[in-house]
Amino acid sequence: MKEKLAVIDLGTNTFQMMIAEELEGGFQTVSQTSIPSRLGKGGINHGFITDEAIQRALSVLGEFRKLLVSQDVKPERTFIYGTSAVRNAVNRTELLEKIQEQMNAPVLVIDGSQEAQLIYYGVKQAVEIDETPNLIMDIGGGSVEFIIADRHKVFWKNSFEVGGQRLLERFVKTDPISPSAIRQIHHFLEQTLIPLMNAIHQYAPQTLVGSSGTFETLAEIEHWRQYQCWPPTTQLAFEISMDSFYQSRNLILSSNREERMRIPGMKELRVDMIGSALCLIDFIVQSTGIKSLKASRYSLKEGAAFLLVQNKFVFDL
Repeated sequence: MKEKLAVIDLGTNTFQMMIAEELEGGFQTVSQTSIPSRLGKGGINHGFITDEAIQRALSVLGEFRKLLVSQDVKPERTFIYGTSAVRNAVNRTELLEKIQEQMNAPVLVIDGSQEAQLIYYGVKQAVEIDETPNLIMDIGGGSVEFIIADRHKVFWKNSFEVGGQRLLERFVKTDPISPSAIRQIHHFLEQTLIPLMNAIHQYAPQTLVGSSGTFETLAEIEHWRQYQCWPPTTQLAFEISMDSFYQSRNLILSSNREERMRIPGMKELRVDMIGSALCLIDFIVQSTGIKSLKASRYSLKEGAAFLLVQNKFVFDL
């Protein structure tokens, strides 16, 4: 039996860890763990990580370390990726040194282009990407990655520092989010995402494929609405009807935190950031010719694992 490996994504809002076993040409997931870290809280728009956030990060990683030991995952088979909050923090060296000391494994800080490439490899394993260009979108707390690709290749990719936590702290002052805040977010995105709009005009994707996070929550809300139960955990890809998207959007944006928590399918680790994330999705849907929505359970972790078992690494991409 081949050794297990672990992939840890140090997200701006949530730390995620996947433990997997190698298979011929791929991997099999052993466990998935997501714990809110709120690494970017209080400092995301100022380019630093607060002392409180560093302590939360180390606490979460302490839980991960216990799981790694219990699953007999060796430090040299533990791959830790730092994304938006980490790569943009002026005090990231302090955080990285403390993480390496605690985990006995280095953190690979990846840029936005590398992050987008990993997301593409992850999504492609879960969703049937067809022969025409699709727009893949991954909403993090710090950044949002966009990839225009078909099943064979990436045509265009970019990462923008317009993640849900950034938008939340910059624009959202009320709960529920106010109509004026929604307008401000849309105006900000119009100015910031011009390169994306140019690429969409060039490649004309008709399908938006959302990677994990908010998209997975929307899929689970729709499934509960239809069947009064959770979708099977083995289901990796979802179709989200446009009608269902608008219904969920209207419900979530008009609800306060307590009301959002009562929505069947809502998860507590998503409840605070989901309003600003929905504004992002809504902007893309309204500003493009997108005609269908899909969601993928797989994202960066699975993309990294797929490449690692083939002895390829993110810096080779």
